[in-house]
Amino acid sequence: MQENFTTIDEAFRATAKQYSDQTALVFLGEKLTYAQLDEITERFARALSREGIGEQDRAIIYLPHCPQWMVIWLALQRLGAVAVPVTHFYGPHDLIYIANDSGAKIIFCLDINFGYVSRIFPQTRLEKIIVSTIGDFLPWWKKAIGKIYDKIPEGKFSLDKNVFTFRGLLKGSHPPLPAKGPEGENIAEILYTGGTTGYPKGIPISGILFLESASEQRKMSEKLIPRGKDVVIQGSPLYHILGQALGIGALLSGDAVILLPRVNLDAIFDHIERYRATTFFGTPTMYRMILEHDRLDYYQLGSLQYTFSAGDVLPGEVAQRWWRKFGRPIYQGYGATETCGAIALTPAGEPFPEGAAGRVIPTKQVMLVYPGSLEPVPPGEAGELLVSSEHMVKGYWNKPEETAHYFVSLQGRLWYRTGDIVRIDQDGWLYFLDRSVDIIKHKGYRVAASKIEAVLQEHPAVVASCVIGVADPKVGERIKAFVVLREDVKGVSAYDLIRWCRERLASYEVPQYIEFRDMLPKSKVGKLLRRELREEERRKFAAS
Repeated sequence: MQENFTTIDEAFRATAKQYSDQTALVFLGEKLTYAQLDEITERFARALSREGIGEQDRAIIYLPHCPQWMVIWLALQRLGAVAVPVTHFYGPHDLIYIANDSGAKIIFCLDINFGYVSRIFPQTRLEKIIVSTIGDFLPWWKKAIGKIYDKIPEGKFSLDKNVFTFRGLLKGSHPPLPAKGPEGENIAEILYTGGTTGYPKGIPISGILFLESASEQRKMSEKLIPRGKDVVIQGSPLYHILGQALGIGALLSGDAVILLPRVNLDAIFDHIERYRATTFFGTPTMYRMILEHDRLDYYQLGSLQYTFSAGDVLPGEVAQRWWRKFGRPIYQGYGATETCGAIALTPAGEPFPEGAAGRVIPTKQVMLVYPGSLEPVPPGEAGELLVSSEHMVKGYWNKPEETAHYFVSLQGRLWYRTGDIVRIDQDGWLYFLDRSVDIIKHKGYRVAASKIEAVLQEHPAVVASCVIGVADPKVGERIKAFVVLREDVKGVSAYDLIRWCRERLASYEVPQYIEFRDMLPKSKVGKLLRRELREEERRKFAAS
């Protein structure tokens, strides 16, 4: 990944040419070289072009980790189209919203979630559905064995004028793509993240910003592992900026990427051992799960040279246990989807101060301000973190009110308000102190409290609700809901409300606890005082 590229496709083409015979992807024991991945990407891009997908058309990627995910994302970049990656855990409610909000023309899904897609299709502006199976890149004999032992999930779908298969589109010959390629400042993808209004917010990321961020991320491990030599095991979702910065970033650097269709620690350990993986990344929750796994000592994980954590604060005791176990540090980073990932990173092979989340990277400008007035704080003091950069995101997709709140002009520049309270020392090391009360970090996911509250308040028995994050060393924060029921309602339990949420929210958004109250704390103007409830829970935790 050279610095002078302006488009993702240009960078990938150059990488594929330079590392043509090297392994690009590993999936369920099968490998694709860079030359093969580039050739499939070209064929698929031509097929999509024939189906009417062109510059700045939006396309939803509703898939788990598999080679098709990477092919589709790269093909969309080749066309200058806009990828809209979403979690395959989403149900119909979120799919409808994102399809309509993004204005997507096409959606890519697996056969096992085709039912959801076909159900929401008439309620959107989607024109086409492209269906994959988990075994599309496997030889026939592996698919047969998987079917016999029920290891490869299968779903039902039917083809019609609007439904195609991934493999079907790859067949045959297609006309060459138009000579004009994508522009670097154009939107390359829209990532959706938790919104304070209860709806996900779309964050449009340009190709040149993505390249800049992926390059900065890869520089951090280059002293340990040269480009083209890394074997990266995909430890975070590809619909998340952390997963993209290291996973897709590896493909733009000539490294090999190991994809697993679902998170399974034994499978991760086995693949690290079998393929001598050198880089692993994930959230603090993932590292804690690894350390507490009862079969960890059965595997040889000594090939790992670079382990990276982001998405939440890494507890000191987890970092120390990892060091004692493996003799290598976990390097940390701090960032946001709105900044296309890293704001601060820890360079590998260099000493770093305890508790630091990373050092501010050269491509980002930062300023600490008082949250109320937005006046700069004195040097050395903590404040709300504002971030600016040359190619920065300039606002949310279709969200003018939230854009006006979170993107502000100060001192002649546009800044993004993170809502996080941090301290930055004289050497540029960033220390995270607190976050916006409306966002809960659960297992590395960004969960909007207001979204859960809105779902709870749709229940006919609920008058009011307030959702907070409760500190938990294993998962960062657990989700707790405080609920006021109608006075005339009898027999509604916490179990009933949790089941209601499971039917309407992604699995990681469902509250773990529900506490019933007669009333909720509010300000004089009627605003929920989440901070009071958070402080109450902190006092309970301290007293226990």
